[in-house]
Amino acid sequence: MNEEKAKKIMEEISQRFEHITDLKELIDYKVEQLGKKGKITTLQAGIKDAVDKKEYGKLVNTVKNHFNEIYEAKMKLLEEFELKKKLESEKIDITLPATKVRTGSPNILEKTVEDMENLFMSLGYDVVEGPEIEEDLYNFELLNLPKGHPARDSQDTFYLEGDKILLRSHTSPVQARTMLEGKGEKPIRVVCPGKTYRRDDDDATHSHNFMQIEGLLVDKRATLADLKGTFDVVAKHLFGDDCITRFRPSYYPFTEPSVETDISCFKCKGEGCPICKNTGWITISGAGVVHPNVLKMCGYDPSIWHGFAFGFGLERIAMLKYGINDIRTFYNTDLRESKVFDRRED
Repeated sequence: MNEEKAKKIMEEISQRFEHITDLKELIDYKVEQLGKKGKITTLQAGIKDAVDKKEYGKLVNTVKNHFNEIYEAKMKLLEEFELKKKLESEKIDITLPATKVRTGSPNILEKTVEDMENLFMSLGYDVVEGPEIEEDLYNFELLNLPKGHPARDSQDTFYLEGDKILLRSHTSPVQARTMLEGKGEKPIRVVCPGKTYRRDDDDATHSHNFMQIEGLLVDKRATLADLKGTFDVVAKHLFGDDCITRFRPSYYPFTEPSVETDISCFKCKGEGCPICKNTGWITISGAGVVHPNVLKMCGYDPSIWHGFAFGFGLERIAMLKYGINDIRTFYNTDLRESKVFDRRED
């Protein structure tokens, strides 16, 4: 190849670039010239047969550099053209209404748990958690429920390993563990939220898996009057300042005396309606003074230390507060069920 032929090749390259109008055609032309069997590649391979290899190589490099310079310039030009074309075809009318972005909402049970935890922490309680797979010792025996006690039947427990290991049927075992850690030497003020499990039929008001938040206070001067005052604060926080509370005698193995805790019906204001079953009152928890046997078994001298305990079913609280009539709402996957809670509360 001589200098005249090299000029002719460069002219052909320049002319061809002038007729290229899109990126695909440009890339195809690069392959045609610089690919394994490309024209410029073939010229490079001819160096070994040239008489004056140095001069031949110089001319081939001139042709190749000429191609690369025009190629880069053409590539930049076509990319800018393609971008401009794309922007024009995809431009947005900013005067149109914005597209609504769907956001999730917090799980209503978690929302209720956080609300209750914040309230009790403001009253000086600590939030304590424990294992969901529990020993019979903590779930029953230390809570004044020895083997053969009839109250065990009403809990209908999921046993995992003989009669020793089970899915906890309430969060009270956390209270027992906390008292044992206290070693009978220091006061206790805790709430214990978490999942519990019982052999129960799944229907509108029952579930084999449900959540509780139980509380325990142990001190040298704790009385039933302190429990009443605490319950009154909780009820008014959940259902409004006009909420009236009352205690009714009841029975729980781990408290004595024991009470059912009621609130005045927030729907009918005591006149009677389907929510309160025409009584004017709604039961929302069980409570009582900690049984001396429980204190003694957990290391506290009942002649010195006194306490009270209470327990709320979180699903029941949420159902009453938010007007939910089926407990299964909390556990299904229908997003329409949670749409009503997709809001901030003051």
